[in-house]
Amino acid sequence: MFTNKDINFEALKRKAYNGRWATLEDGIIPLTAADPDFRMSTEIENGIIEYIKDGYLSYGPFSGLPEFKKSVAEHFNTGKNGSFTPENVLAVNSAAMGMFMVAKYVLNPGDEAIIFDPVDFLFKKTVDAVGGNIKLCAVDSKTGDIDFEMLVSLIGPKTKLISVCNPHNPVGRVYSKEILQKIAEIAAAHDLWVMSDEIWSDIVYDKKEFNTYSSVSEHAKKKSFTVFGFSKSFGIAGLRIGAVLCNDQELLDDFTEKSQFNSTIEGVSTLSQIAASVAIDKAKTWFNDFLTHLQHNRDLAHSMLSNSGILTPNLPEATFVIFPKINNGMSSDEFAQHVLKDGKVAIVPGSERWFGKGAEGHVRICFSTSQEILTEGLNRIINSF
Repeated sequence: MFTNKDINFEALKRKAYNGRWATLEDGIIPLTAADPDFRMSTEIENGIIEYIKDGYLSYGPFSGLPEFKKSVAEHFNTGKNGSFTPENVLAVNSAAMGMFMVAKYVLNPGDEAIIFDPVDFLFKKTVDAVGGNIKLCAVDSKTGDIDFEMLVSLIGPKTKLISVCNPHNPVGRVYSKEILQKIAEIAAAHDLWVMSDEIWSDIVYDKKEFNTYSSVSEHAKKKSFTVFGFSKSFGIAGLRIGAVLCNDQELLDDFTEKSQFNSTIEGVSTLSQIAASVAIDKAKTWFNDFLTHLQHNRDLAHSMLSNSGILTPNLPEATFVIFPKINNGMSSDEFAQHVLKDGKVAIVPGSERWFGKGAEGHVRICFSTSQEILTEGLNRIINSF
């Protein structure tokens, strides 16, 4: 189901933007934006068709359809050790929008937020967008280990928020319950908010346990927001659907009110919510097969890069990206440009723009494609030197 013959390359060249097939010259393999090359499951497709058969696309409830909220809550409670009710869920326009909304709610201009370094650029961008100031806490670029001494030292009178990326993009680390408890203890001691981006929490390998942040302590439950989305697990990025979850109902109600989700100013497409609900409720078999395929691809990428001499890879515990270290002294941008020009493969440089200063000397390679495309792409990278 996840071979080369299952990929519609003509469709990808028409529709796959964000640094992928539709934005690159013919002949270039994109191992860039974290978006699958495979079509969505037939269950999602049929669910969308079934929903629109009666010809009505009316307003939904402003905070989200009941079936969407119920599906998301159950998804977290059964698979991520959560304790959410459907009322604890707010439908939002993508996980990225959820991150921005949390930053806007928690931070006033001049307030400080602590984010990891390296980490996906959206963490910085959302804080910048609301006038917040950023404090960078180092994490190990191979293991994702957090420098807790540094974390504590960064906290000052203007610090309001710690932003957690779990599983971590681009390193692929799944943070254990003990590590999350340590973050929660620090947050409680300084009365800080925590935003936990858990968009990657379905793509976890080797049956490793995942704990949603709010489950690890009472303070975590009371003063945190969890952000989730469907683009990674189910290949429906174009539907722009995500969720913000919060165990404290009064807090979420205030968040909903202040985010303008109490009227038609805001709100999320009902069609997108139906697709997400069907994904959770009916596409599990497809997803389990997809996850198995991804784990094989992870192992393939790790093996090929380990033997390359060009790059030294980490072994991601989650996500479908790998973040190897460059061995030949090139900068991240130089390496990516060389591979694009001489190898005809697009990858993401570990530059400050994309992941922060701590990413320099690495590149990020996405492996959510067929084994044929992945093998060809990695061989081109290796053989371009």
